[in-house]
Amino acid sequence: MLRELGLGFIFSFPLIASCLFYRRFDLHVLYDGGVNYWLLIAIIVTVLLIMGFCSVFSSLLHYMLPRKRPCEGAVVEEKEETNNKNSGNQKKNRVAAFDSTDSVDSTVNNRNQSFGGGSSNKDINSLGSSIMALGDSNSQDIDEDLHSRQLAVYGRETMRRLFGSSVLVSGMKGLGVEIAKNLILAGVKSVTLHDEGTVELWDLSSNFVFSENDVGKNRAAASVGKLQELNNAVVVLSLTTELTKEQLSNFQAVVFTDISLEKAIEFNDYCHSHQPPIAFIKTEVRGLFGSVFCDFGPAFTVVDVDGEEPHTGIVASISNDNPALVSFVDDERLEFQDGDLVVFSEVCGMKELNDGKPRKIKNARPYSFTLEEDTTNYGTYEKGGIVTQAKQPKVLNFKPLREALSDPGDFLLSDFSKFDRPPLLHVAFQALDKFISELGRFPVAGSEDDAQKLISVASNINDSLDDGKLEDINPKLLRQFAFGARAVLNPMAAMFGGIVGQEVVKACSGKFHPLHQFFYFDSVESLPTEPVDANDLRPVNSRYDAQISVFGRKLQKKFEDSQVFVVGSGALGCEFLKNLALMGVSCGSQGKLTITDDDVIEKSNLSRQFLFRDWNIGQAKSTVAASAAASINPGFNVEALQNRVGTETENVFNDTFWENLSVVINALDNVNARLYVDQRCLYFQKPLLESGTLGAKCNTQMVIPHLTENYGASRDPPEKQAPMCTVHSFPHNIDHCLTWARSEFEGLLEKTPAEVNAYLSNPSEYTNGMRNAGDAQARDNLERVLECLDREKCETFEDCITWARLKFEDYFANRVKQLIYTFPEDASTSTGAPFWSAPKRFPHPLQFSASDQGHLLFAMATSILRAETFGIPIPEWVKNPQKMADAVDRVIVPDFQPKKDAKIVTDEKAVSLSTASIDDAAVINDLIVKLERCRSNLSPDFRMKPIQFEKDDDTNYHMDVIAGLANMRARNYSIPEVDKLKAKFIAGRIIPAIATSTAMATGLVCLELYKALDGGHKVESYRNTFANLALPLFSMAEPVPPKVIKHQDLSWTVWDRWIVGDNPTLRELLEWLKAKGLNAYSISCGSCLLYNSMFPRHKERMDKKVVDLAREVAKMDIPSYRRHLDVVVACEDDDDNDIDIPQVSVYFR
Repeated sequence: MLRELGLGFIFSFPLIASCLFYRRFDLHVLYDGGVNYWLLIAIIVTVLLIMGFCSVFSSLLHYMLPRKRPCEGAVVEEKEETNNKNSGNQKKNRVAAFDSTDSVDSTVNNRNQSFGGGSSNKDINSLGSSIMALGDSNSQDIDEDLHSRQLAVYGRETMRRLFGSSVLVSGMKGLGVEIAKNLILAGVKSVTLHDEGTVELWDLSSNFVFSENDVGKNRAAASVGKLQELNNAVVVLSLTTELTKEQLSNFQAVVFTDISLEKAIEFNDYCHSHQPPIAFIKTEVRGLFGSVFCDFGPAFTVVDVDGEEPHTGIVASISNDNPALVSFVDDERLEFQDGDLVVFSEVCGMKELNDGKPRKIKNARPYSFTLEEDTTNYGTYEKGGIVTQAKQPKVLNFKPLREALSDPGDFLLSDFSKFDRPPLLHVAFQALDKFISELGRFPVAGSEDDAQKLISVASNINDSLDDGKLEDINPKLLRQFAFGARAVLNPMAAMFGGIVGQEVVKACSGKFHPLHQFFYFDSVESLPTEPVDANDLRPVNSRYDAQISVFGRKLQKKFEDSQVFVVGSGALGCEFLKNLALMGVSCGSQGKLTITDDDVIEKSNLSRQFLFRDWNIGQAKSTVAASAAASINPGFNVEALQNRVGTETENVFNDTFWENLSVVINALDNVNARLYVDQRCLYFQKPLLESGTLGAKCNTQMVIPHLTENYGASRDPPEKQAPMCTVHSFPHNIDHCLTWARSEFEGLLEKTPAEVNAYLSNPSEYTNGMRNAGDAQARDNLERVLECLDREKCETFEDCITWARLKFEDYFANRVKQLIYTFPEDASTSTGAPFWSAPKRFPHPLQFSASDQGHLLFAMATSILRAETFGIPIPEWVKNPQKMADAVDRVIVPDFQPKKDAKIVTDEKAVSLSTASIDDAAVINDLIVKLERCRSNLSPDFRMKPIQFEKDDDTNYHMDVIAGLANMRARNYSIPEVDKLKAKFIAGRIIPAIATSTAMATGLVCLELYKALDGGHKVESYRNTFANLALPLFSMAEPVPPKVIKHQDLSWTVWDRWIVGDNPTLRELLEWLKAKGLNAYSISCGSCLLYNSMFPRHKERMDKKVVDLAREVAKMDIPSYRRHLDVVVACEDDDDNDIDIPQVSVYFR
């Protein structure tokens, strides 16, 4: 309202002023008769008109101006994009759904809306000082399209707390910028970048926002612009002057990446004693060594220690004992642990347990536990019961840095082969701080004098210790530490940027267990296997000088000339490209990196895939990512392709392509593609660096030729699928309801319209196919097509409403009535046991009511999508709840009569609900006749429009229908309902993802890349990793070596492929094998047998070329780019024992 008054005043004041000035400011003119009254009326009318205009104009501004989350101080405006090229990718305006929260949310949005302008390099004090201990959760609504994958990890409350949190990141070298990037992507309220230093060429080894043009500029100021692009909803500020401790009160969390120990202690004391405490994190990356220290205050509350869904179980029985034994159905193994607190619900008989009180358990087993409670005098258990874990908050007491230095407590381990390493690094980092404070510089790479000084300082610190004194300070390790101390390596910065970014999220939200309190890590195994001359470590005035100071110029040249294949350009792919560009991989004259991805950019990608911007939506991922990476390092030789890697593209990724590669890096999101790339790397003997993420978890696996097993050698067990009868008739959790809803959506709106079109496009071919099939599936298909074109054909939108209303009745009333008619509540099984025993839940039919918002929304969304499939226009009145309710109420719903002979599948092993019948063929013929009659009434060009499920467009009503189907079904079975977002996660099979775990995974992989490109490391040097940033947990181990097969003096593994060159004949191939002590009795190519010793006529093929036999016998069409073919040979030794030999490749070109 104030905005309208302000605009009205701006327009009205000149008019009023001019009138008054014209009459010499004589206010009495307004009261002098005649014409002056008309003047008064004219002014009033004019002002009202102007106010009305301004009100409309202001409303338009609300939509024209970019919307920001509110924050104290000015906001950097987001520039409006006017690129017509992408206009087709914009989502259509949604017909307004009548949601009771809409009016409330819009009120909040209007109240909190703020607009501002000005430079992003603002005074930090403008943020204000009224800060909560955790971020303010009363922030604006979450953009679920953008943050859907992150919401799946954190939930709404954590996200809202993040949106209210302000964070300081001090030190904008490689580590600082990685932490800031992850926080900005996460969507905190503001990030302030602090650094008093200037950009050096040295910094370009690890900081992706700097270019050579930034050298000499302040680091913080030079970082603001590019970091702001990552998320315009986050305020990015810079602070370039000396930081005072009083300024820290503006933040929930402060991170220092380049600070002296003395200053850190001063700042930490202030943060620890501040009310409320300010989360303090000190972190460093020094070459291949890193450290983190966290202090979140004297009593920090962790709201959710692990982020996992509460464990549940379905009760089968409860004893009247002390203690009571609780047994569960064997539907799934329990995940409860001794000491867990649980809550009971829906228990029949022993109702005393339904009081909602948390109860402690012990003796947890896969299908039972003991309850620490006397149930002797409780009611006798009858049936039912759900047990749910009651997750409890946890309070952590952090020590300030001053105390923790001398009493560090337990260190967080990452590698159990280095269990003695953290105490040594605790001393080493203190020694480095003292070295810098005394000499005013870092140790020089390759300087033995500086290394000895650091070792001496470390020895003195160790000697001053009492209980924690180390027996051996490992001078060799300290020497390596000293040599690389000045360097911030990108892989280390990426890894620690992920770890520390996650710790900040924990500090601001209370979500997940914080690091308590020290973490040290090193990757000295990444160093070259051969000694590096000190001269080779000296800087050469290049952007890679920091990396050269650790690995030397010789290995840097290997990096630059490497041929790399990155498969996938999503979240992992973007991080990999950034890392590789900064490392200088494929940046030399002989180097080349190929990246491929057949996907395009969507809005939901922008919260993790940081190389993309909102104006890139709809463009090819690989092309945009390659271009962005090339802007990080102009020397990056990268080629972007849009091909899916698989058998169908082996003409693109041919033998020559694979043979020339140095290494392959997977950045994929599905197992099948991973397995294919694994087989290619196995075949061509190329290193494969594999990684993946799931929420806060990540894993890495190194697949190194002849050293490790391949990716496909061990696989996770398949996920357990619910039986079809459970999903369709006996659901007992919301996942079953959503699985059913997704299936019904696809059947009604995609598969059936597609079947209709298949029939109409070629009726004779379609009907002949159905006749030939002659089974229950063919009968069902024809019934659905006939139903769609006859009884359920829609011609008006009112028809669609009728269809939606009758579907509601069918799904949620009639089917349930039939089910409980066939199986009454007191029904028994053939063994006499109650039919409706756990895990089955007895259902209840729903009565449709237009006053029920869920019912009406289901009818509206379903009718809209039905109209889309028939190409029927959607009228405007649909968005009016009353008119929609009136239209639905006009639908005549026939009474339901249950069928006595209805067949309901109860067999858990059944794979289809269709039941075969002896008269299927006759029914099919009858259906075809009816279909032909229907088709004669259709126009020749009539076609339906199948709808493919798209989960990430909230304007298309797809998730409204699926959530409606699932929740109405949940009501039938008294299952807790879920909101549309949770339904989207489950039905859309959304993989939870956050930027922090992605960054950590890629950093770990790139540390292994150093080893793979160097080429001389043994299997003991490589590391596979599993990490869970939520706990936090880091588990590193050596890869598993491949299985070795031996024969006489030969040995081989899965990595070996025997190559026979010079285009051999069949005889020559057999003789080649005989020389190895192997008697080949069968040779096949593809599915055809080229030779078998049992067949006398095969001896006539002895002098033919193997490739010619493949063409003649196997009818193999060998492409021009193919230089060899593979044959499978069955062999035995001289004692007639079968010997499994490697695949044999016969080269003919």
